[in-house]
Amino acid sequence: MSIVQNKKAFHEYFVEDKFEAGIMLEGWEVKAIRAGRVQLKEAYVTTHDGALFLFGSHISPLQNASTHIHPDPIRTRKLLLHKNEIEKILAKVQRAGYTVMPLDMHYKAGLVKLTIGLAKGKKQHDKRATEKEKDSKREVAQAMKKERR
Repeated sequence: MSIVQNKKAFHEYFVEDKFEAGIMLEGWEVKAIRAGRVQLKEAYVTTHDGALFLFGSHISPLQNASTHIHPDPIRTRKLLLHKNEIEKILAKVQRAGYTVMPLDMHYKAGLVKLTIGLAKGKKQHDKRATEKEKDSKREVAQAMKKERR
């Protein structure tokens, strides 16, 4: 079940490979995510000391959060992956010039997971071609719908 998707990532990048990662969250963050108060629009993934970290994701704290906790909505969160997956991602980022983007936050067996993707940036003409393709598919679908009536 999807919580939030990063639609901007699919518009700005060609996503070539996907990985599912766990996220190290605090208790108030899990409650806020369950309430749907999360945003991935400006988020990105970086590497540091052989680990992946999620920067810029915004999790708005709930009003009834505990008084002794001072929540930071934009804190850095560590991503949990197998070592061989991390090595594969790091190799592609360093050699081939890929970018690691958060694509989708979802539940899996009651846990919050993040789908990250290895992506290459789109040029302006690629974005235009993608928009034209979407428009043509939409027009065909509308025409088919009218024919059925």
